[in-house]
Amino acid sequence: MARPSGSEPERGIASSASGLRDLLEAGHWELADKYLTERYIQHNPNAASGRDGVVKFFTEVRKVKAVPIPAKMKTKVVAVVAEGDLVVVAYVRELKDATTTWFDMWRFKDGKADEHWDPATRTGP
Repeated sequence: MARPSGSEPERGIASSASGLRDLLEAGHWELADKYLTERYIQHNPNAASGRDGVVKFFTEVRKVKAVPIPAKMKTKVVAVVAEGDLVVVAYVRELKDATTTWFDMWRFKDGKADEHWDPATRTGP
C-alpha cells in the first residue's frame, strides 16, 4: 500500500480509515505492519504495547477471525478530528442494551499508527 500523500493530518485520516477497515472490521491482523509501527504504544489496559502485543490481543485473546475486507468501511463514523500527528475517530458502538459512542485516538509517525488511546477499562481477570 502506498502511503497517502498530503499533510500529516490527511495521511493520518487515510491510514486510520484503512486500518479500521482492514484490522478492526475484517480482522486481517497479518496486515498490521502496514498500519502500526513496531513500537506501537498501547494505552488500552487490556492489550500490551508493541505491534506484536496488539496482534496477540486480537488474534489470541479476543480470537478475532479474518473475514473478506469490504470495499468500504462499514463502521458508522460520528466524527473525525485530525491535528498535527493526532487523529481521533468517534463512531457508533452498539451494545446489547444500548447504543453509545466509542473513540480511538492515534498518534501517527511516517504514515503508521505509533500510539493509541481509547476509553477502555480493564476487563475481567
